[in-house]
Amino acid sequence: MHFSNKDLKSIRWGIIGCGDVTEVKSGPAYQQTEGFELAAVMRRSLEKARDYAHRHHVKKIYNDAQELISDKDIDAVYIATPPDSHMYYALKVAAAGKPCCIEKPMAPSYKECLAIHESFNKKKLPLFVAYYRRTLPRFQKVKEMLDGDQIGELRHINWILNAGPSVADLSKEQNWRTDSRVAPGGYFDDLASHGLNLFEFLLGEVKEASGFSINQQGLYSAVDAVAASWIHKCGATGSASWNFGSFGNEDKVDIYGSSGKITFSVFQDGPLVCEKKEGREEVYIEHPQTIQLPHVQEMKRALFDDHYMHPSTGATALHTSWFMDKILGKI
Repeated sequence: MHFSNKDLKSIRWGIIGCGDVTEVKSGPAYQQTEGFELAAVMRRSLEKARDYAHRHHVKKIYNDAQELISDKDIDAVYIATPPDSHMYYALKVAAAGKPCCIEKPMAPSYKECLAIHESFNKKKLPLFVAYYRRTLPRFQKVKEMLDGDQIGELRHINWILNAGPSVADLSKEQNWRTDSRVAPGGYFDDLASHGLNLFEFLLGEVKEASGFSINQQGLYSAVDAVAASWIHKCGATGSASWNFGSFGNEDKVDIYGSSGKITFSVFQDGPLVCEKKEGREEVYIEHPQTIQLPHVQEMKRALFDDHYMHPSTGATALHTSWFMDKILGKI
């Protein structure tokens, strides 16, 4: 990947869309990473941008994204807006010739993700997507266990994610995550994307996928129930169901091998459980307080080391988008 400012002592980042996700999960990571500086933030409301900048000690504020992107003192841009605006801003960042990180999902459709990926690839610009679970120590441990053949040859992966409707869902208040114009798959787009991207990291790329989706509750315009099956290039099969109008909360992943099984949650806190004939082992690895910190630290490494490939790039996120669109029957 090309980065023309490798002689810089610090890469100055600007954030477009400093909403909830940037408060604790991601924004502070750019300040806690040596060699990075959070230098500017943009929100359409200048008052809200000023408030964020004051609380997080950021020097510059904007209410116009193009002004931030064009700022000669900003070296790279993090796009943290709702997904329907990701392509619009990403193409502007690519045109400006700057590295970029985009919040997940990369965009609402594979077609838009492809346009983003191609725009950065054409200019050989670094493009990252915030599928940060790939860099979390807990899931790195799962990867280590699988690569070390601790459960033998990979056979199957299954994920069940169930949750009841939220207060916001029942009130029918505006929420981009359930607005089919922004997230056609509803919470599937927002939440399932994390798991499906993680599964491709753990088991390798998926070569075929299919699924069914439906709106069972009628509380919002997006679908609220999805079921899927797929096959990885390694030969392991996969299945999952996501229901956001069901009784109780469940988040369970089982990876079956020829000689054992690994169980964990994508979102819930809990141990990794490895079961084999020899017995059962539990391993608990706590997430960092700033959960995107490992992801951002690895971005810094990728920007300055030509021989290192970040686990979550535009290319890997693009394939996850294809995976999701196949499940939703969009391609």
